[in-house]
Amino acid sequence: MLRSGGLLLFLPLLAALCPLFPAQAQQFADSGVITIESDLQSADNGTGVITASGNVRLVHAGRGLVATSRQAQYFTEEDRIVLSGDVDVIQADGNLLRADRFTYLLKEGRAIASPVPGQQVFSQWSLQPTPPVLDPAPATNQVAP
Repeated sequence: MLRSGGLLLFLPLLAALCPLFPAQAQQFADSGVITIESDLQSADNGTGVITASGNVRLVHAGRGLVATSRQAQYFTEEDRIVLSGDVDVIQADGNLLRADRFTYLLKEGRAIASPVPGQQVFSQWSLQPTPPVLDPAPATNQVAP
């Protein structure tokens, strides 16, 4: 688990997943504990790049979210987060995204998911049905005498 030093900058990493749920972006980045596991983690204060590589697994239990990839990088100067290599983003409610590369531009609130050349990005969403809209003043076909 990351708790101190420059690696705390990985907290915004899960905001990369917020394009899946834009209305919850700020709450998502600020709520609860985020656990990042990987074979190697490093921070370069000179470039402002924080990297987790090898079997990367990000867990945000409070949001029911797990993201896996081969590498995750947070570019502090650009406010850009990149997950790369077999990226899977899975949320407990069934939402899923699979790509080779997932880039989130924090300042712009924009995400880009890219496939391996010759393949496609895959996403699956659990949509809630919209209740029917009831007209509060139904039209009548009565004619006044």
